[in-house]
Amino acid sequence: MDEKQYTIKDIAQMAGVSAGTVDRVLHQRGEVSESSKRKVEAILKEIDYQPNMYAIGLARKKKYHFGCFIPKYEPNDYWYTVACGVRKALDEVAPFNISVDFIYYDHSDKASYVAESRKLLSRKFDAVLIAPNYNLETLDFTRQLSEQGTVFAFIDVNVEGAGALTYIGQDSFRSGYIAARIFCDTGFDGQEVVLLRTEKDPDAQEIQMQRRLEGFNAYMNERHLNICLHDITLKRDGLENYRTLDAFFEHHPGVSGGVVFNSRVYRVGEYLKSRGRSLNLIGYDLLPQNIALLKDGVIDYLIGQRPAMQGYSCIKMLTDKVVFKREVEPLRYMPVDILMKENIDYYVESYNL
Repeated sequence: MDEKQYTIKDIAQMAGVSAGTVDRVLHQRGEVSESSKRKVEAILKEIDYQPNMYAIGLARKKKYHFGCFIPKYEPNDYWYTVACGVRKALDEVAPFNISVDFIYYDHSDKASYVAESRKLLSRKFDAVLIAPNYNLETLDFTRQLSEQGTVFAFIDVNVEGAGALTYIGQDSFRSGYIAARIFCDTGFDGQEVVLLRTEKDPDAQEIQMQRRLEGFNAYMNERHLNICLHDITLKRDGLENYRTLDAFFEHHPGVSGGVVFNSRVYRVGEYLKSRGRSLNLIGYDLLPQNIALLKDGVIDYLIGQRPAMQGYSCIKMLTDKVVFKREVEPLRYMPVDILMKENIDYYVESYNL
């Protein structure tokens, strides 16, 4: 390879065309005759020219409009952290004339999901980041995005068959598998474990939680372990959960472990703390409430999936595809991070990018 750094003027002289023609070929803008285009491309191939994608992105005058379709959030919760990652990525790609509009839906309300997705469809975006929640509605929504020619990517949950550019998130099945192994490696053979899930909306596709449960059960089935599993479904809110848990532990006093398959493990942790009850407890995600209970020893393990990195990576990958015309990975799994009180402080320091 020729190590010389060629300028547009050098290439123009070698090809026998104007510098403006070379610029139009490199940046794919403006009309260029086939003859001139072939001359420039031949020289580019001869010198193995590698374009400076950063400079090309800056040189383009086009403005790019990205959408971010995620649930409404409160400060410091899971989706707040996703949004922080999106905003950090936006700071880096803003020089390429990229802007991001957030469109929020109510995570437990299908009507809100549909209404806000229609609002998004009514506005023309070049690319959209989607946190999918309802399977059939998502398939219809993304079909219309495809018809509009809009690139989209999924985070948190992957809806297969929708035609997303990429999925960025945790391998939910694998994370449930790992949760089961944690129990087994800490000597739970012959003991009782309770699996706690949040009440489902009958129309909601709690895909991620279900895949985690499947992974947990897969590990247990493979090892043929002598563990008695109980299953409880909790409400999303309310003191009714306390009554449910009181009744459960009254009838099953020997239960010594529990898994909550979503980020609301703090609700079970708060119950245990209020009752002075000890339980080897595993949950998901680094919400402040979860971290506090982990440090107190009420929660034993948290499995993290780096939501800030999900939001950040999604915007960067959409930029690569839409602005720089690069191919991107169809799947990017986040690490399955296992946190305990002994390492949580070090992890949080690097967690927010």
